[in-house]
Amino acid sequence: MADRPLAIALGDPAGIGPEIILASYGRLRDAACRPFFVAGGEDVLRAAAARLGLDCPLVAIGDPSEAASRFSEGLPVLAGMDADYTPGQPSEAGAALALHSLAEAVRCSLENKATGVVTAPVSKAQLAAVGFEYPGQTEFLAAVCGLAPEDAVMMLAGPSLRAVPLTVHVALADVPHLVTSELITHKARIVAAALQRDFGIAAPRLAVAGLNPHAGEGGQFGDEESRAIAPAIAALQAEGLRVTGPVPGDALFTPLLRSTYDAALCMYHDQALIPVKALDFDQGVNVTLGLPIIRTSPDHGTAFDIAGQGKAEAGAMMAAIRMASDCAAARSHG
Repeated sequence: MADRPLAIALGDPAGIGPEIILASYGRLRDAACRPFFVAGGEDVLRAAAARLGLDCPLVAIGDPSEAASRFSEGLPVLAGMDADYTPGQPSEAGAALALHSLAEAVRCSLENKATGVVTAPVSKAQLAAVGFEYPGQTEFLAAVCGLAPEDAVMMLAGPSLRAVPLTVHVALADVPHLVTSELITHKARIVAAALQRDFGIAAPRLAVAGLNPHAGEGGQFGDEESRAIAPAIAALQAEGLRVTGPVPGDALFTPLLRSTYDAALCMYHDQALIPVKALDFDQGVNVTLGLPIIRTSPDHGTAFDIAGQGKAEAGAMMAAIRMASDCAAARSHG
């Protein structure tokens, strides 16, 4: 993987994707980071650089194999689809470019022309308007990799915490019915394997959160812990995995407990995302585990309201690029 670059998907060109990609290149070009290229959108990137006064030369390439040798000259951009740059004003043309860039970046990785994919933020509503039929990019990635949706696991990772929501974009009222021993054991196995393969952790430690206050208080506040969560933990421990819990959600993310595990498995979306964003908002990375390819993304949205104004912070995008680079190195040494 050493000679293959990362592929960057542009994201919605009306959002902050173009500017955080440009800023990331400017700050990572001379760092010890794997080279990367953007899949399409040269005109958008050029217009964004001009609008924001960013000194970021662009280099048009016809094939990902050119990216590494030309990375020092400028940000390599794979020739292809383009659109007008209209920051803060999303359009169907922009959404079509975002979808094209995502598909092209993934294709390059599946064909071993890129060593992984970093996706800039997209608008699910805008993508739906141009025929995108998936709840999000994670489900799309699972499908194109030939996996069932439940085989792709979302992990949010920052310097302070790695957290996995076992249920994601569902109503909170539905969570108790969706939390089963089968769900927990299936996703825990994927997380443990990915921590070994992509993060170089030989014997991963997983902590499993409770669903109810005080992890149910012995059945006083619900039976999900005794009915589903504790049996799953016992089954995983019997397989030799290092798993603890159920841990009350109000204690799981304290500094002392964070030092005892490598990833926290949480029962619902906000239980995982709130602590990651509170601790590591500017460096939070969304990592898709369980795929044959590497995929990371900054853990924030398109921010249409500040796009093109020079207010966007590139920290999470840079962190996503660095993490993809580190995962690629871990896989190559695995």
